Order: sequence, then structure tokens, then C-alpha cells
Amino acid sequence: MGRLDGKAALITGGESGIGLATARLFAAEGARVHLVGLDKAALAEAVESIGADRCAASAGDVTNAGQVATAVEEALQRFGRLDVVFSNAGISGDVAAIEDYPEQVFRRVLDVHVVGAFLVLKYAFPHLGPGASVIINSSVVGLTADPGISAYAAAKHAQVGLMRVAAREAAARGIRVNSIHPGPTDTPFMHRMETAATGRSPERAAKVFNEAIPLGRHATPAEIARTVLHLACDESSFTTGATVAVDGGMSV
Repeated sequence: MGRLDGKAALITGGESGIGLATARLFAAEGARVHLVGLDKAALAEAVESIGADRCAASAGDVTNAGQVATAVEEALQRFGRLDVVFSNAGISGDVAAIEDYPEQVFRRVLDVHVVGAFLVLKYAFPHLGPGASVIINSSVVGLTADPGISAYAAAKHAQVGLMRVAAREAAARGIRVNSIHPGPTDTPFMHRMETAATGRSPERAAKVFNEAIPLGRHATPAEIARTVLHLACDESSFTTGATVAVDGGMSV
């Protein structure tokens, strides 16, 4: 038996990277998964690769309340239930000193990460029951900080506050809410951030980041997905309100 047999999951940012790796692992563990993302072609490829019997998708922007509500409703119509929510959608923003940081970019980064996670919780919570699990994908910089990433770090710290409030509110209903905090992970998203931060080639930028990771390497998306699985399944039945670092030791 799989660890998520009979359960249904909603994953935002599910068409690539950590979201897609998590969707594949969830499906392999018996779950049915509903993906939400902006890239319709990538969503279609993800559904095909996982299998239409186990996976469906909605194109939607997590900053749009109507689109989030529609995605949740479509998942419920298809699967009849919702047991796991992985709020994973995100953008990187710019790399610049605070005095030079573009205001509109700052607002957009907070909108996607914080308002987006809020809307996912707002519209999914009424449909969750005892034993359900919500996981918010924050970042190692939701526990630490670095120069030049004021928007991203502020958004990731804010997600922790949202998670803790949600965990308190949901506990009486037997629903768990936690956040994960990945370090550098081998995804196109991360490589774009690294090149912007260092101004170097993707290969050299990755080496620079590896030098800052105690374990000396990037995580794979599958490694992060396994932590999400642990929080999603009954193995973590007494874990809520936790910030789970999956960062190779960067936040130690």
C-alpha cells in the first residue's frame, strides 16, 4: 500500500521543479493529484506523464482569488475530496539593494508568495477534514537572509507567519499545517536566481552556491518531494506548525 492511498492532493506550481517532482511521488504513493499552474503546455505534459487516471490540472494564477477558487472546485469535482494541499507556486524577483529594488517587483513577489498562499488556504480550508495536511513551500531564506533579496526573503518569512496562524486555527479540526524550507535545489528556477545573484554562468554560479552549503551540493527536486510526502502522510501525524529545513545545513 502507498502512503497516500485514497487521498487527493492539490499542488500549486505543479507543472515543473519541486511541484512536479512532488506530484509524481504523490501519485506513486497512491494519491490522485490536481496541479495548478500558469504554463498550460507544461501542465498538459505533466498530466500525460503521470497519467490522466491519477492527475488533472487547472491553469490558474494563485494571486487571482477567482482562479484559485475555481481550481479547488475542479479538484473537488474530479476527486470528490481534498486531503493534502501543497502551496508551492513562486517567483524569484530581482536581486538588488533595498534602495534600488523596484517597488512593483517587490509587490509582485509578495503577492505571489504571501497572497497566493493565503488564497490557497482560504479556499481549500473549508473542504479539508480531520487528518488533512497543508504544506507551504518557503525557503532557507525564510529562516535566514542574504543581501539583495529583500522581496524574496520578506515573502518567505511572511509565509512562516501565515503557516503558524493557519496551524493554530486548523488544529481543532485535526488539520496540520507546516512549512518546508529548501536550500538550493537543482531546478531552472534556482539556477536563474543563482545567475542573477552572482552575475556568473549557471555552472559557475552553482559552484559558488555549493560552497555555501555544508553538504556541498544542491538538493534534487526528488529529495525535497520526499520531505513534502512525509508531512503529507500519516507518518507526521503529530507535526504541525513546524518549519522543516531541507537545506543541506545552511540554516544551522
